[in-house]
Amino acid sequence: MSDPRSEKPVEPVELAHTPDDAPVGPSTAARLTAEFFGTFLLVFGLIGTALFASHLADAAGAFAPGVVYVAASFAVGLSVVLGAYAFGPISGGHFNPAVTLGLAAAGRFPWREIWGYLVAQVLGGVSATSVLYLIGLSGPDGWLAEAQETGFASNGWGALSPGGFGLPAAIIVEIVLTGLFLIVILGVTHPSRGTPLAGLVIGLSLTLIHFISIPVDNTSVNPARSLATAVYGGGEALSQLWAFLVFPVVGALVAGFLYRALFDGTRRVRPARR
Repeated sequence: MSDPRSEKPVEPVELAHTPDDAPVGPSTAARLTAEFFGTFLLVFGLIGTALFASHLADAAGAFAPGVVYVAASFAVGLSVVLGAYAFGPISGGHFNPAVTLGLAAAGRFPWREIWGYLVAQVLGGVSATSVLYLIGLSGPDGWLAEAQETGFASNGWGALSPGGFGLPAAIIVEIVLTGLFLIVILGVTHPSRGTPLAGLVIGLSLTLIHFISIPVDNTSVNPARSLATAVYGGGEALSQLWAFLVFPVVGALVAGFLYRALFDGTRRVRPARR
């Protein structure tokens, strides 16, 4: 028996207070601001430690100069760990143009969004060294002039290399270490195989990278960091800057494309035969 009072089905009506374009994540402005502050933190932590600790190490009766090398390596790692957990949930925690481009090459970040990230990272890095410069204006006599004469912790080879290494050595370490850094990042942040300790692992890997390569070229693996220090490092630092804008990006792109080809493949599981 049918219902004598049956009615025609009513089409659902969209509610005005639930628009289709409701945001599902942080806004673009929030993400770019997070990249700015994350890069600021990284550069301020690393370069501030290097500059201020070097001054104390040069003073009579101060601690051994080798402590500066260790301190700078740990400072950059700690800065990345803090930035990853503070700003990573907002922007992804790149803080590095090479990382952004490498993630795009690996299919983890949209190519159309790279430019905003790159600009935010460069501005964050230069802002950090600008604050350090302002601090130096009120520093001990001769501190700022000496910091600039010695390159303001800039990357370089020859006279700017702490160990006296040449350009070929700088090219090799920047390509290899930036590539390895990207592979670590892609591995620990993988959508299905990642780890909640990704920020800690990434920070420790960057500490290791600095332990390896500070003696070679003062360690870049980050074009924003290199540009930020070269601005205040004098003519020689600026003349060598090109290498640290190019070769970390080369290493990151190669690693991104290779990781996608080698590790992101899936295998089909055939159903068991009965």
